[in-house]
Amino acid sequence: MSAVQPIPADTYKLGFIGAGKMAESIARGVVKSGVLPASRIQTAHKGARRAAFESIGVGVFEHNNQVVENCDVVIFSVKPQVVKDAILQLRPLLSEKKLLVSVAAGVKLKDLQGWAGHDRFIRVVPNTPAAVGEGASVMSLGAGATQEDGEIIAKLFGAVGKIWKADEKLFDAVTGLSGSGPAYIFLVIEALADGAVAAGLPRELALGLASQTVLGAASMATQTGKHPGQLKDDVTSPGGTTIAGVHELEKSGFRGILMNAVVAAAKRSRELSQN
Repeated sequence: MSAVQPIPADTYKLGFIGAGKMAESIARGVVKSGVLPASRIQTAHKGARRAAFESIGVGVFEHNNQVVENCDVVIFSVKPQVVKDAILQLRPLLSEKKLLVSVAAGVKLKDLQGWAGHDRFIRVVPNTPAAVGEGASVMSLGAGATQEDGEIIAKLFGAVGKIWKADEKLFDAVTGLSGSGPAYIFLVIEALADGAVAAGLPRELALGLASQTVLGAASMATQTGKHPGQLKDDVTSPGGTTIAGVHELEKSGFRGILMNAVVAAAKRSRELSQN
């Protein structure tokens, strides 16, 4: 591969192929955080999604090729089943001068790079809480992506949460945890609220308390640096209410059930990526 031309960090333009919710979340977060002004972000759409991006100040073209021609960093934010066609259609414009990124679930770097014709590609696995600025994303760099390229993408996805770097071989497990994990937590919130209703609380109060309790517990886990087991011990007084509840969870195999959910989702991710 020839020497890679650096992306101009202070002036580069960001383009989205695909104008869905994930692209919108990233664009909003990037603009809100000041990482990029809206004037340097572009996408293409002919339908109702135009308004969502135009309300941020993002430029909206009629065709994807216009986005690629105008942008230095191009994020493919389309469904996995159409990412191949999207890349192949744009391949003549996808030179190594452009940094390419995919957030398509289950689509491997070797395939993305093969379709694009070069390996200056970064694959990112984000999750839906990016929509509220609390995403958990993991990225893996293709062979042609530089450390500076990685830093650019880390800043972009850092605008909608936190981002880690990992080997792509770990991405099925990542999908099983952070990709699918929000659904598990929504079930936990719903179940906690149902339990509170059964104990006598009004539905609205129960749901509010359950949601805030999960949010607060997660914040303590990320901000205190303590092991979650220690945080749990801090709440469980001898012979108290919390240990009685924890005992019930342990009798029902609560931790094993969550572990099995992550493993099952990771297994399914592996199956889908091989199809």
